[in-house]
Amino acid sequence: MPAFGPRHLRAVAAAALVLTVTVPATAATAAPDTSAAALREVMFVGNNWEGTADVIKSTGDFAKIGRINVIPDKDQRMAEINADPIRWIAFMTIRNTVGEGHDQFVDDMYSTPDGTSVVVSRPSFADVVSIDLATGKINWRFAVSGYRADHMAVSPDGKRVAVSASTGNTVHVLDIVTGKQLGSFATGDKPHENIFSQDGKYIYNMAIGDVNTQTDAPWLDWTKGDRRITVADATTYKQVKVIDMREKLNAIGLTDHSDAVRPAVFSPDESKLYFQVSFFNGFFEYDLATDRITRTKTLPKNPATSDDRTTFVNDSRHHGISMKPDGTKLCVAGTMDDYATVVDRATLQEGPLVTVSKPYWATVSGDGKSCVVSESGADQVTAIDFATGRKTVSVPVGDHPQRVRLGNVTANWTGPAS
Repeated sequence: MPAFGPRHLRAVAAAALVLTVTVPATAATAAPDTSAAALREVMFVGNNWEGTADVIKSTGDFAKIGRINVIPDKDQRMAEINADPIRWIAFMTIRNTVGEGHDQFVDDMYSTPDGTSVVVSRPSFADVVSIDLATGKINWRFAVSGYRADHMAVSPDGKRVAVSASTGNTVHVLDIVTGKQLGSFATGDKPHENIFSQDGKYIYNMAIGDVNTQTDAPWLDWTKGDRRITVADATTYKQVKVIDMREKLNAIGLTDHSDAVRPAVFSPDESKLYFQVSFFNGFFEYDLATDRITRTKTLPKNPATSDDRTTFVNDSRHHGISMKPDGTKLCVAGTMDDYATVVDRATLQEGPLVTVSKPYWATVSGDGKSCVVSESGADQVTAIDFATGRKTVSVPVGDHPQRVRLGNVTANWTGPAS
């Protein structure tokens, strides 16, 4: 299998948003200054079951700054769904499968470079919307192919956003300001994570297959569908290559491990990929130059967690991985095992197992000093110090936080006026 192209992606696509130092407005300024100099770096926390996004500080005490309603058009969307039997069935299927009995109103979100809007993918409404951060109103809406929207990624220049249409086996690439589709490309079954390469030339999509079936035994793995990494040219949106992790896992004797690549993170020099797969309590290191898995890290199991695969939420025993900007530490969310831990990248030795409740994502603070995980089981986000591996603070947020992304708001923003 050929290796990746000459340039590869960084792990944290949100870091592509160029953040600048806040400058105080002058007394003569009557209207808010929305220039780049007046931006404030923040973290957006998507509360999936609630349909809100909390905005918190990106460093320090991670205190809450404001909240956004990401479903201001809920009545209109529900009227459309209730009037269409097929869409209603799809909506209820999401609620009763991947939603664990709840609607999924916000999966992913990124702010625009000028900090005036936030773009949100909404699984249950099968769309992407841009919300004006000053008014709380919708700027534009894009309906994805199929019946569910999923993970997104923003380009390094902040101008394009890629979104997975998980039942349409498609990635749409949109202009982040206008919502106009710039292109799209086909993927494997159930596209999930998207990441732009550091130079903005490629988009990498990880298709995870069917994660809401009960055919979870290793011998039934073939029923999960076409799971692969699709690499697409970010200008022409043509497929560049396909990476099949089944071959790589088989080559190291792990034929019973799933090849559904979940969250993934790349080293700063883009030479290594660290990724999680369905059902596995740990992660793998993949060398892009040699096109092979070079190291396997198995993390501890929680004795209280059942090994019955059908009890794992959407097949993900561990879901969430990030890297300290200097590349020395990894942070892993042990979703079903109710912990998060910092792992030394050189030795792969884990640090303290920090008790957290159903952590669903791991990202990096604005100053690069902390790993921030979303505790979907406790409705809070928790910061863990990369240096010590110890918890520093937890901050309450809304119902079932999942994705956490760095972004921008205008300097004095505290929430929409409405």
